[in-house]
Amino acid sequence: MEGLLFLAHRIPFPPNKGDKIRSFHLLRHLSARYEIHLGAFVDDPDDWQYRDALVPYCKSVKLLPLNPRRARLASLVGFLSGEALTLPYYRDRELARWARGLAMSGTVRCGLAYSSAMAQFMPASLPRRVLDMVDVDSDKWMQYAATRPWPLAWVYAREGRKLAEWEVRAAKAFDATLLVSCDEARLLQRRAPVARHKIGVFENGVDADYFSPARDYPDPFAPGMQGVVFTGAMDYWPNVDAVTWFAERVFPAVRETAPDAQFTIVGSRPAEAVLALTRQPGVVVTGGVPDVRPYLAHAACVVAPLRIARGVQNKVLEAMAMARAVVASPQAAEGIRAEAGCDFFLAQGEAEFARTVVARLQTVSAVAHARDCILAHYDWARNLAAIDPLFEGAQTVPPVLEVCPA
Repeated sequence: MEGLLFLAHRIPFPPNKGDKIRSFHLLRHLSARYEIHLGAFVDDPDDWQYRDALVPYCKSVKLLPLNPRRARLASLVGFLSGEALTLPYYRDRELARWARGLAMSGTVRCGLAYSSAMAQFMPASLPRRVLDMVDVDSDKWMQYAATRPWPLAWVYAREGRKLAEWEVRAAKAFDATLLVSCDEARLLQRRAPVARHKIGVFENGVDADYFSPARDYPDPFAPGMQGVVFTGAMDYWPNVDAVTWFAERVFPAVRETAPDAQFTIVGSRPAEAVLALTRQPGVVVTGGVPDVRPYLAHAACVVAPLRIARGVQNKVLEAMAMARAVVASPQAAEGIRAEAGCDFFLAQGEAEFARTVVARLQTVSAVAHARDCILAHYDWARNLAAIDPLFEGAQTVPPVLEVCPA
């Protein structure tokens, strides 16, 4: 088999959070067709134990430590070089030498860079280079800037501008650039019209057999409690912001009408601000759990009250696969091919969010349409098959309109 260089900003295992879910499925799919040479960073010491789990999918594995605190200090070089801080945050001479060596020796003939930050390591000499940008991250930084005080607002706005320049440059340089949703792809197409024909969509998937409502799951809630559930990595600032806003500004109004409601925050490494929410009546923080499915299966309602988001929220897709009633903000629902009011419920603002959640608690039932939507649009095997031609010589990606009709 031909060699393929796979570069990821984070070790693609275990597939237990958004970016790792997508990168792992990509890796596993491509490993059936190519000899994979994986280069990735490890930013969580607990993840070193998973190196051996990658061996069945890879010809070689190059994992490098990334200390977030040191990386933040290194990123400050960007202020002097005039580049996005994201680039020196990940810059690593050893990874660059390793990738160049594989290309020069002919060991790899094509490559996939996972996230815009990894584009800087992909050798230009490779005949075929594909970039899975996933999200237009620069726009997320602009959202951060709009919500934070000075000087962070200035730093984040600068990062948004500089990273947008890098994203356009990368889209022009690579043979194909993939995004997670039609909204993301169209945004990048508008910013990089010269590369429009090379920008396409590779949508996420959901393991619908794993996230199945048909199984029996132990009930994690006390008798009589109505679980209002949020799932996600709880050291990720948009998630912290979302649960804080919901717990402080929305949930008290929910409890006035539904006193048995319990807001359960399920996710690893909860930040101090998240742990502090347990002081409020009816708020529970679980920390990491071995299996989120019991919480979803027995939830009266699942909420995704994100105020800052890009791309597609796997937490929403997984809850829909479990046929749960999902109440999502416009930001959390963006990019998901589903019908509001049928497959999920859209809410914006404190009062509307509270009313919508209460309505779901008063009429608890499975949402079959939600699971049907996942089965129709978010099948991993079908969605992954669309990327194969990009490594086999296809000159352009399928037009966005073919995937996502206007």
